[in-house]
Amino acid sequence: MPKINFTLIRYLILALIVLAATFSAGYLLGFKGYQGSLAEFPKVTITRELPQDKKDLDFSLFWRVWDTINTSYFDKEKVIPANMVYGAIEGMVSALGDPYTVFLPPDKNRVVQEDLLGSFDGIGIQIGFKGNQLAVIAPLPNSPSEKAGIEAGDFIVGIKDEAKGIERGTVGISITDAVSAIRGPAGTIVTLTLLREGQEEPIVVDVVRESIDVPSVTLTFVGDDENIAQVRLLKFGGETEAEWEEAVIEILKKQSLKGIVLDLRNNPGGYLQGAVDIASEFMKTGRVVVIEERGEQKSEYVVEKIGRFPNTPLVVLVNQGSASASEILAGALRDDKKVKLVGEKTFGKGTIQEPQQVDGGAGLHITVARWLTPSGVWVDGEGLTPDFELEDNGETDEDEQLQKGIELLQ
Repeated sequence: MPKINFTLIRYLILALIVLAATFSAGYLLGFKGYQGSLAEFPKVTITRELPQDKKDLDFSLFWRVWDTINTSYFDKEKVIPANMVYGAIEGMVSALGDPYTVFLPPDKNRVVQEDLLGSFDGIGIQIGFKGNQLAVIAPLPNSPSEKAGIEAGDFIVGIKDEAKGIERGTVGISITDAVSAIRGPAGTIVTLTLLREGQEEPIVVDVVRESIDVPSVTLTFVGDDENIAQVRLLKFGGETEAEWEEAVIEILKKQSLKGIVLDLRNNPGGYLQGAVDIASEFMKTGRVVVIEERGEQKSEYVVEKIGRFPNTPLVVLVNQGSASASEILAGALRDDKKVKLVGEKTFGKGTIQEPQQVDGGAGLHITVARWLTPSGVWVDGEGLTPDFELEDNGETDEDEQLQKGIELLQ
């Protein structure tokens, strides 16, 4: 390992702590999208001088602990300055108590990009928080997690991987730490301990990881005459726009189309701009899709293009796994067009994270705003309640929620 300049590192940490907000802003996750190469990050200039209004900050305790570790800790191989720098920044960010605001060292930042690009080795599960408890937003269709019986709404209280030497609870865990623990090479096993509403005892599930390739959009024609398009949006990722275009071309070819069932069940979100774009297919130009609140400031994001289905009858399917960007889309369509929602109450994630890229491949995802539906509803922790609230009966082969959607269009 090359010789470390500890004085320089001290200035680096101080500058990172004080100037974190001045890093390159990146793109607002969802509204402008974010997709970048981990090999290409903007250079960050670190000044050794603290800003004038930060001169009274006292870091003496921090440096006393830093120096004590370097001089006294018995296992010198574990005293890795770079890891200590990252750990200090992670601790600073976690002190906010917001599970969606996280500092991502390069390895964890890479995991986030894999999620949005849709290809990775794992169990095919989307996770988030209900309050401060780690929970399943949705298992992906035909994934190892779905095959193992994991359900949207399950609370994850334990993660075990004997091969990686991991066995831990999830109190205080971050999203990225949970993803890193659950993900692993195809063919290996991870054990999850779950709590499920209505069951008194924990559920312990062994899941064999697989290579996961998640599509964004699938299209099926349903109904008695197969003249209703069921468009299933599984996420809003980097490939969603192209896959949506392919589906639209097929729908436009269909003769005597009666309507569209937009299926947002188990869609955990992603790029919120994707939700704005797809809402624009059904709404008139100038109409509000979502309202962003940053403190006292409000911004409206409106339809800016001519949609191809403004007059096509539409029904939206949602469930507990519909979160974030999918809730924005469902809320906008109901508020603006009185589109009926069918299914179960949605997840309830109403904040916006902005990804910022910092030096060396690390990242900072920071909550910068909350979003509201066009009528001013904030779904955080509450979700959207469907107009027709019904569960899909897992004991039958029929998809009751889809059948209700078809019924409303026929």
